[in-house]
Amino acid sequence: MYIDFHTHAFADSIVERAMANLSKTSAKYGIRAHTDGTVNGLKEKLLSCEVSGAVILPIATKPTQQTTINNWAASLKGDFFYPFGSVHPQAEDRLEELERIKELGLYGIKLHPDYQNFFVDEKELIPVYKKCAELDLPVLIHSGFDPLSPDLIHCMPDAAARAFDKVPDMTMILAHGGAMNEWDDVEKYLVGKKGNLYFDVAVIAGRIKPEQLTRIIKNHGVERILFGSDCPWDTPANEIEMIKALPLTDEEKDMIFYKNALKLLKLNK
Repeated sequence: MYIDFHTHAFADSIVERAMANLSKTSAKYGIRAHTDGTVNGLKEKLLSCEVSGAVILPIATKPTQQTTINNWAASLKGDFFYPFGSVHPQAEDRLEELERIKELGLYGIKLHPDYQNFFVDEKELIPVYKKCAELDLPVLIHSGFDPLSPDLIHCMPDAAARAFDKVPDMTMILAHGGAMNEWDDVEKYLVGKKGNLYFDVAVIAGRIKPEQLTRIIKNHGVERILFGSDCPWDTPANEIEMIKALPLTDEEKDMIFYKNALKLLKLNK
C-alpha cells in the first residue's frame, strides 16, 4: 500500500492557467508536469503507480482565496483523497478560517512561504501555528528551494527549527526531506528534534544521495517520515523506487509508505 502525502491538483476553472504558469517556472530547472493538473488526471497517475490514497495540498496565494479554496478542497473528500486546507498568513480572518477548516473535516493545512511571501519563523505566523496545535491540524510547509524563489529561501532548516520550538505542541510536516537541497542543514538543525516534527520525501528522488537520506531517516526516526511525490511535479514511481532501494526493513518501508500516514490522518486501514 502507498499513501502519497504530497500531491497537487486544481479546480477546473483555474487549472489551465495555473498549470501554464507553474510549468513555465518549473521548466527552467528541468521539472515537467506528469499530469494535466486536474483532479481526475492526478488520480489516474496515482492509480497507475498503485497508490491507494493521497493528500491534496491546495495553497491560498491571496487572502481572498481562502474560502473558495477550502470549499473546493472539502468537495474532494472521499475514500481516495484526503484534502488539506489552506489559509493566507495576511488574511485578517485566518484564525477563524482555521476553525472552519476543522469543521469542514479537512485533514490539515498547507502553507507555502514562497507563494505566500512569508518567512517560516516570523512572529505573525505564531498565532497560526498555535491555533493549528489547538485544533489538532497538522501543518505541512514547503521547505527549502523552490523554482519561484531560487535566490531567497523562505523556509530554511534553522528557521523551521526556531518556529517549531516556539510552538512545540504543533504537528509540523516539512516537505522535501526537511528542506529541498538543504539536507546538510536538515541534519544539523532538525534531525532528532523531539515532538511531532515530520519530513515528507516529495520530489527528492535523484536529488538527495541515498546514504544521506538513509541517515536522515534513521536518525530522525522512521516513524516520522512520510512518502510523498509532489505529483504532478514528479511521478510517485520515482519516490517509491527510491525508498525501496534504501537499506531499510520491510516494516520500516511500510511505515514510510502508508502506516505513518494512516496514523497521522487518523484513518483505519
